[in-house]
Amino acid sequence: MPTRRAALCALPVLALFGAAAFAPLPFTLAQPGTTANVLGDDHGIPVISIEGTPTRPTKGQLRMTTIVATGPTADVGVGDVIDSWFRTDRAVMPRDSVYPSGGSEKEIEKHNLDDMAKSQDSAVDAALNYLGEKPGSVDVTLHLADVGGPSAGLFFALGIVDKLDGDGSGGDLTGGRTIAGTGTIEADGEVGAVGGVSLKTQAARRDGATVFLVPKAECKEAKSELPKGLRLIPVTTLKGAVDSLRALDHGGKIPSC
Repeated sequence: MPTRRAALCALPVLALFGAAAFAPLPFTLAQPGTTANVLGDDHGIPVISIEGTPTRPTKGQLRMTTIVATGPTADVGVGDVIDSWFRTDRAVMPRDSVYPSGGSEKEIEKHNLDDMAKSQDSAVDAALNYLGEKPGSVDVTLHLADVGGPSAGLFFALGIVDKLDGDGSGGDLTGGRTIAGTGTIEADGEVGAVGGVSLKTQAARRDGATVFLVPKAECKEAKSELPKGLRLIPVTTLKGAVDSLRALDHGGKIPSC
């Protein structure tokens, strides 16, 4: 009888484990997304348009990077999570770290687009402050459809600097290379961390980048799945990013992760 009782008591536990295998979990699955050259066009419209001051033609590319994640209401099961844990081109992230909690899909989309708009404003301010341009003397318009969130801020700012000043001595800030990366930016030029860096490095290398600018705080994550042929350069400020790109082209000292 004791054995039978133990077996009967175990049945509810087994049933719970069985249910957990099919129940949705509070995770989001992510993978490398698209990249976009901020020095180029998006759907036929320049990503960066500048009026009120002369601009310069640019060579090379500055590619902002993205991740693609399952939606905020997508059902993610145990099997999905286990499969993604064992793949280098997938990541399992807490849903709340990707999407603000408590909102509908439309509210979340609006939140992400608002973040992008604020990021663009900060990028313009950071670039013009760095270049010493007076507020209001230059009109900068940024256009990048179907992308939300603040993580393109650094690259918007770098693109503005390249179009207005290049490397400061007549050359391109890119040195003709394909440079990729990520990072938020504040009006004072401070660069902030973002999510999904190890996936973004894969997207960058896939699209031809040889150099990746990464927020310094995320060096460890970026190195964890670093694709062959992609060089990491840590950054903490817009000035530091510009200085590193200049050094890359002119043989100066370059920080590393």
